[in-house]
Amino acid sequence: MGDTAAVGSTSLVVSGADLTIGDLLRAHPWPKEHARDKRLEWLWTIDVDLPPAQLWPLISDVSRVNRALGNPEMDFWERDGERWGRARYGGILHEWREVPWDWVAGQWFTLVRVYTRGAMRAFYSLHRLEPLGDKRTRVYVYFGVVPRWSVLVPIMKLNFGKIGRRMKTLLPKLAAEHRDRLPPVFEIEPPVLEADATHRLAKIERGLVDAGLDKTAVERLVAYVRGGDELDLCRIQVRERARAWGVDEDALLRVFLHATRAGLLELAWDVVCPHCRGVRESQDKLSHVPAQASCAVCAVTFGTENGVEITFRVHSSIRRVEERLFCSAEPATKTHIRVQRALAPGDDAAIEIDLDPGRYRLRNRGDQEAAGWLDVTPERGGEAAIPWRASMPPGELATAQRAALTLVNDSPEPRTFILETAQPPDLALRPGRLLSHQDFRDLFSAEFLGADVRLAVGQQTILFTDIVGSTAMYASRGDAAAFSAVKRHFTEVFAIIARYRGALVKTIGDAAMGAFTDPVDALRAAEAIQRVFVEPGGLRLRVSVNTDSCIAVKLNANLDYFGQAVNLAAKLQGSAESGQVAVSSSTMSAPGVEAFLAPHRANIERREATVKGLRDVVITHVWTVHTA
Repeated sequence: MGDTAAVGSTSLVVSGADLTIGDLLRAHPWPKEHARDKRLEWLWTIDVDLPPAQLWPLISDVSRVNRALGNPEMDFWERDGERWGRARYGGILHEWREVPWDWVAGQWFTLVRVYTRGAMRAFYSLHRLEPLGDKRTRVYVYFGVVPRWSVLVPIMKLNFGKIGRRMKTLLPKLAAEHRDRLPPVFEIEPPVLEADATHRLAKIERGLVDAGLDKTAVERLVAYVRGGDELDLCRIQVRERARAWGVDEDALLRVFLHATRAGLLELAWDVVCPHCRGVRESQDKLSHVPAQASCAVCAVTFGTENGVEITFRVHSSIRRVEERLFCSAEPATKTHIRVQRALAPGDDAAIEIDLDPGRYRLRNRGDQEAAGWLDVTPERGGEAAIPWRASMPPGELATAQRAALTLVNDSPEPRTFILETAQPPDLALRPGRLLSHQDFRDLFSAEFLGADVRLAVGQQTILFTDIVGSTAMYASRGDAAAFSAVKRHFTEVFAIIARYRGALVKTIGDAAMGAFTDPVDALRAAEAIQRVFVEPGGLRLRVSVNTDSCIAVKLNANLDYFGQAVNLAAKLQGSAESGQVAVSSSTMSAPGVEAFLAPHRANIERREATVKGLRDVVITHVWTVHTA
């Protein structure tokens, strides 16, 4: 291994390396506006005992790498659709325009900074990972600098040389400590909490456990708040933590919601750009979420109906956690983007990349719509090489997991080609999950949407209950006795909906409407409701269940659901009688439903029904839970 610095050189051979600076720059040339400038250059080659796929998430998280190297903190902001940065190196304030990074996930990334203040005019960095067999990687790290002042060249050589030596120590250590978790070398000593904060933290922990919440989940959360890395605590995701800690996701969500009410956490409604998936704004109340947002860096405007994620932060009375950045680290913050490549007019690029099976979107930066779609399946060979011209959208394509792309910018303007996963991030907590959670509705009853916002909550399973013969009951029992019976029945229904991870949306007369994110949970609740109301002489209920997409809206200062899922679920009531559950075809075909209903097949009848307001005949599956 070796490192070299030179001025104006592009073909230095570095001791112990297979590739030279010249080799690397022919594959990854400097930006044209600085290609002929005299510059300082460094190349370090480091062999690491991890394959590229495992090393990539670590080395591409340049913010953590820079912090571990002892580099200074950076500030970033947006101006005129561009990202700008500022940091102080060696007592000199540097300010720059951050050019969007290029990368091919698992293989290489480059970054360019054009400086308006400080000792440099331009900075160019390349990290390239080359496999050494199945278990090792050779990392090439190239830095190039166009100095502003020649007097500081000796100091630059000294400082960048130190960075290289630290890098040679850090990367092998990352590999040695890598055990499917954050390597200890990335960790820092947590702060010592004030005595009052320590006392409050202990009191909140006791209160959450005494309230019957999952003890392991509570202890995990409290330990995380006390000693977690500030780079993680500024935006905590429930689903990510549930997986990391090996605890039940629903149990942990309950803990997070109650911890928010107890003053341990703060809940945030994050408006997320659908392209870069960066947080464009974060609100502490659902009512403050706007109907529309924009991302100047991605050059897009978007509606927020599908662009909201729920995250949590540590309450400032316990521990002050501010977002700190040591680099913009684009590949690590945009893991859904597998390829991002900017090309000047007339340029082209050939790229090969291994992709997981699934559906991918091809788009150009600034375009609202996708340029094409790519289906990756192990069984299909697909195209030998996928052509993608800026002037000609590629359309629908298929490929094997080893995909080859040929990018051609035949337009008169620079274009950025992006290949990204089409699936939404599976770690994001969406409004549909939260708004259909009874604990949220109980603890945050004051939360409601703005009047002009329609929030998509995705697929929901809507359950309606209805008392059979309620008119006759009121006539025979009298209003007071009938009202008492209906009230007691609501208590039972509400408890069952909550028990099976649903949420009560509203009551309509003597009917109740619940929402579930899992269709099987809705059917479990429907069965339980029918099992309760089976006593002779007691109330008799019918239940209907339907699965479809919904939107959440503000209605009379409350959150309500509207959409086809609600409409059909309500209309299916007419297909059921006492002791029965009317189940729509969409619910019947949902994952897990067939297995759940298999033992009850003899009691399920397929019927065709004409539903008012619908042109086609509706297929309904009527499940007779009891005939008492």
